[in-house]
Amino acid sequence: MSPELINLIVQATFESLYMVGIAAGLGTVFGLPLGVFLATSRKGELFAAPLVNRALGIVVNATRSTPFIILVVAIIPFTRLIAGTSIGSTAAIVPLTIASTPFIARLVEAAIREVDGGLIETASSFGASPIQIVFKVLIPEALPGLLLALTLAVVSLLGYSAMVGAVGGGGLGDLGIRYGYQRFMPEMMLAVVVVLIALVQLVQSAGDYLARRVNRRLRHR
Repeated sequence: MSPELINLIVQATFESLYMVGIAAGLGTVFGLPLGVFLATSRKGELFAAPLVNRALGIVVNATRSTPFIILVVAIIPFTRLIAGTSIGSTAAIVPLTIASTPFIARLVEAAIREVDGGLIETASSFGASPIQIVFKVLIPEALPGLLLALTLAVVSLLGYSAMVGAVGGGGLGDLGIRYGYQRFMPEMMLAVVVVLIALVQLVQSAGDYLARRVNRRLRHR
């Protein structure tokens, strides 16, 4: 493979990391509180609001069930409004964030619901407010699960970032399509796949390691 193609792979890798990094950060900012609310707002829970919970659940499920490539095309006007364009790595952050937010929210909800209800009752009996219970009980106790959830979200975003290349999103997916498919360069397609596999493995290993460390600390408190 020529140095020029290697440079293209390196550049596309950084574009993918840029898209995924920012989208994962924004998805966490929006998805984490949404997931906590979904986990604590049913009838009789900390922030009981069953009607709001049901409405948000419908929106989250509807967004999650929309195929990503259709979502990208459907929100092109919104992407242009936010990013000023509908192509390129920066524009791709918009659909990636919208796709990741409900996904992260459901993962966070599941992790929070794994926390022993007895801890919540104990904290309440000591006079802790709902906000204090969230930040001092639920999130710390669910942290290993939250880290694994965010790891899964980042891995999924890597796949989405490759898919968004089909509509001019840049990154490794765009490189694979333009060179590997349209120019009949199987070695480029293979290189893109190898890099994506390496990135997924790196993210998964890092997430598993952090989750194990946090879990040990919780057990030895």
